[in-house]
Parts: sequence; C-alpha cells; structure tokens
Amino acid sequence: MNLSTKILIGLALGVIAGLELGAEGVGFAKTWIAPFGTIFMNMIKMVIVPLVFSSLVMGVASLGDIKKVGRIGIKTVGYYLGTTAFAIVIGLAIGTIVEPGLGMHMPVDVAKVTAKAAPPISKVIIDIFPTNPLEAMVKANMLQIIVFALFLGVGITAVGEKANALKHAIDGLAEVSYKIVGMIMAVAPIGVFGLITPVVAANGPAVLLPLLKVILAVYFACFLHAVIVYGSMVRFIGKVSPVTFVKAMAPAILMAFSSCSSGGTLPLNMSCVRKLGVSKEVSSFVLPLGATINMDGTAAYQGVCALFVAQIYGVDLTAAQYMTIIVTGTLASIGTAGVPGAGYIMLTMILTSLGLPLEGSALIAGIDRILDMARTTVNITGDATVSLLVDKSEKAHAEKEAPLY
Repeated sequence: MNLSTKILIGLALGVIAGLELGAEGVGFAKTWIAPFGTIFMNMIKMVIVPLVFSSLVMGVASLGDIKKVGRIGIKTVGYYLGTTAFAIVIGLAIGTIVEPGLGMHMPVDVAKVTAKAAPPISKVIIDIFPTNPLEAMVKANMLQIIVFALFLGVGITAVGEKANALKHAIDGLAEVSYKIVGMIMAVAPIGVFGLITPVVAANGPAVLLPLLKVILAVYFACFLHAVIVYGSMVRFIGKVSPVTFVKAMAPAILMAFSSCSSGGTLPLNMSCVRKLGVSKEVSSFVLPLGATINMDGTAAYQGVCALFVAQIYGVDLTAAQYMTIIVTGTLASIGTAGVPGAGYIMLTMILTSLGLPLEGSALIAGIDRILDMARTTVNITGDATVSLLVDKSEKAHAEKEAPLY
C-alpha cells in the first residue's frame, strides 16, 4: 500500500470519527486525538528549517553559475506572480456568478476578530535580510533563512574548491534531513487522523450549513484554478499528463489538505516532484521559495471572500475596484510572505482598499480552518507546477547551449 493510500485512509477515518463525535465530543477529540496530530506536525516543523536551509544552499551551489541562479529566480517569481493574478480573477468570477453573500444577514461578533495591520512594504524588504542568521533559524523566519541560504550558496560557488568541506557538510545535512522526513512520513496516516478529527468534530454540519455557499464557492474556485491554470501549464508547457502529475503529487496534496501547512508539506512535496523528473537543484531552489511566497489558493480565496463581504453589505463593486482586488492581492502575496496569519492580513488589506467594513471578515474567521484546507492544497500544487516548468525550461536551455561535438 503506497503512502497516498495510507494518508487517504487516515483522512477518511478522521472524518468519520469527527462526525461520530460531533460537537459533544470536541473536548474528547482535542484532549485524546488532537495530540497525535500536534506531535506529527511538531516533528515535521522540527526538520523544516534544516531541510530548507540545506536543500536551498545545495540547490544554489549545484547550479554552479550565478547567472543561472538569477535566471531561475526570475522565472520562478514571474510564474508565482502570474498564477496568483489568475487565481484572484477566478475567485472573482466564481464570487460574481455564485453570489455567496447575497441575501445573507448574519450577526457579526467583532470581538472575536482582530484585524492585523499589514507591515509597510519598506519594512518587509528590510526584514528579509537577517542581521543574525542563527536567530532567523531559531525563530523559523523562512524569508530570512532563504536569503541567507542564497548568499551562502552563491558564496560557496564563488570560492570553489576551498569551500568543498563546507559544501559536503551541508550536503550531508540535507541527506540526513531527507532520511528523517522518511521516518516521519511512516506515521503520517496517524498524524493526519489526529489533525482532521477535531476539525470535523468542531465544524460539523450544523456550524457549516449557514456558510456552505461561501465554502463551496472557495473550494470550486480553487478546483478550477488547479484544473484550468495548473492543468494547462503542466500539459502544454511541462509536457506531462495532468493525470500523471496528480498521481505523483497525491501524497503531498493529501498532506496539505489535512495539515493546512505549506511548510509542513514541503518535505513531501520535494519528494513528489522528483518522481516527475524535476532535478534536485531546481526543486531545492523553487519549492522552498514557493512555500513562503506562493499563495495561489489564498488568492482565489481572497477573490471569493471580498465579493462575499461586499454582497453582505449590499455594495456593488466597480470595474476599477475589481482591478484593485487583483493588483492588491497579487502584490500582497509577496508583501505578507512569512507574516503569521498572512491569508487573513491579505483579506483585510483588500477590504480596506475597497472601503468595505473589516467587521465582515469576522464571518470568514469562523470557517477559516475549513477554507485553509483548500487554499493550502492549491498553494503546494502551484509550487510543484512551477518547479516542473522551470526544470523543463532549464533542461531546454542546457540542450540549446550544449556544444554540437
């Protein structure tokens, strides 16, 4: 039995157990079942920093050419921004057609929601450069870790042979991290069961039914983005069958859906894209970056939820406001990267730019965990898609530059 089947069984059993326990069993689920999921996620988080750091350093160092690093970086960020814009457009289209907030009048408990202010873009840019790389690792500040790893990888490449000892040590750390991930994945079905059971118990049918329309709209928008945008990119640019792609990605997709963590899914995502033929040097560069800044699923969610709030308050948005959502959401996906609660911050930024009451986001906060399952799944699928396309492009470039003799 393969890993994806085992995870699927754990997921299914968790849903059944959660429905059986219901609201009355939430306490039992959180006390006796949730710890299995928490321990599993803690083990994953334990290995994320050494894995991202070592794999990214080796990814850059193995490229062997600083120009190549720049070329891959530009392609990666370009793909991520482009697909994010598409995701918002799809979310807006679904929100316009489905009208999830039409005719809904629900009491808003503002006390339960605190709208966090997004940091200024200048502060975001300054903060990605660490003053102390060790402190960044201790705090798991992924953007700072990525920047330090990039500099270290470039430095190793520039120094050459004298840095071989350091290069081998970091390569050893990467291999050990991969092995630890393999050990942790052996208990993934139990972890997934522990993660999903309390969520289903706490968010049973009675809680979800009043907001079922917005939940379905977000899930449908995420599904359409995955099928139309990613499916087309994989098929026509990556030259890979979407069915083959989904089969290879199944373990990571199920893990993302259960855990709601792009970072937690990163080790498994790296393993899955290797099955698709993506080189280690490309996946080690593209995926850690994507786990931090790529928010396609979150972008689709923004489009639906912005219209949901507008419809609740009876506000008809203009064409200019639609464009504001697209531009703000796309730029915010980078600007809020690495900030806790980034998805919610993005939503408050968009509502503020439209002049809509932030209190409307309180309705979303109650079902955010359910929506997060869909958007995280799309986020990591987008990371894998971009890694496939960048790898395909780099291989074509290598063939073109190769000597004829």
